[in-house]
Amino acid sequence: MDNHIDVLIIGAGPIGITCGIAAKKANLSHLIIEKGCLVNSLYNYPLNMTFFSSSERLEIGDTPFVTTLPKPKRAEALEYYRRINEKFDLNTQLFEEVIEIKKEADLFIVITNKKQYMARSIVVATGFYDVPMLLDIPGEHLPKVTHYYKDPHYYANQRVIVVGASNSSIDAALETYRKGAKVTLVIRGSEIGPRVKYWVRPDIENRIALGEIDVYYQSQLTEIKDDYVTIFTPQGPIELENDFVLALTGYRPNFDFLRRIGIDVPTEPPMIPTHNPETMETNIAGLYLAGVVCGGLNTHLWFIENSRVHADIIIQHILERMSSCCANLEEKS
Repeated sequence: MDNHIDVLIIGAGPIGITCGIAAKKANLSHLIIEKGCLVNSLYNYPLNMTFFSSSERLEIGDTPFVTTLPKPKRAEALEYYRRINEKFDLNTQLFEEVIEIKKEADLFIVITNKKQYMARSIVVATGFYDVPMLLDIPGEHLPKVTHYYKDPHYYANQRVIVVGASNSSIDAALETYRKGAKVTLVIRGSEIGPRVKYWVRPDIENRIALGEIDVYYQSQLTEIKDDYVTIFTPQGPIELENDFVLALTGYRPNFDFLRRIGIDVPTEPPMIPTHNPETMETNIAGLYLAGVVCGGLNTHLWFIENSRVHADIIIQHILERMSSCCANLEEKS
């Protein structure tokens, strides 16, 4: 078992990396554990994705994020965060998954699929991209259905249903349409989502107006078969021949994992994990949350640009706890 680590961080996304930088600047020993590759969620974004935020809003570690256009693409972000991890020489363990966390006295025992660690403090910065929001309908398990979208070429000349009205859904609809797919949007609401990127909205609205992309508003899939789907519309159910379904209905934090390690998570929406917003400490002393995971189902509450501050808040509180502990020991001696 390794020597005691001051701060063990779960998740090597931008906020986990930021926490590592803050720990290192405070002369605290640290370890970042990531079950996938570096910035794993960003790696799994669509290949051609453009961020909504400008590059300066995605900066961490007081290091400029230089891009050719104001809004960076996925590949630029991957390179930037890789270089940041390298620049600060962070202690990062990739492709290692945390299985269990136990607290004994003032120390945490962290068990992964590879080894065990002992840490004085834990920061959970696991994001929300790992668990898709399921449709919970018959046929969702079929190979033709995916909850993640990567590249449009795969769907060339195919009949594609895209479920959802968010940025990911609209981007997928437009990109697959431009690769020759016959695209149909299925949207629960009465319009395109209000958070769709402002430069994308006119494009999708024009494609719909010209009949180049079909759309069913106030509708939902009720069943998926090998060669067709059933859609419940305001006019009643219809069957539509279909090759692929992109069920891009959003994602949520891994609540099961949070509960398993002892964090209180309400069962009713928005299921915001228990934590003190002034310190980011959870109901377990020494265990903190950082980044988008703090918002529960409100995944549009926290972003890279407004949750970077969590790192400094957490490290400052850890330092205060350590100082208080040392003072108490001196008094006893």
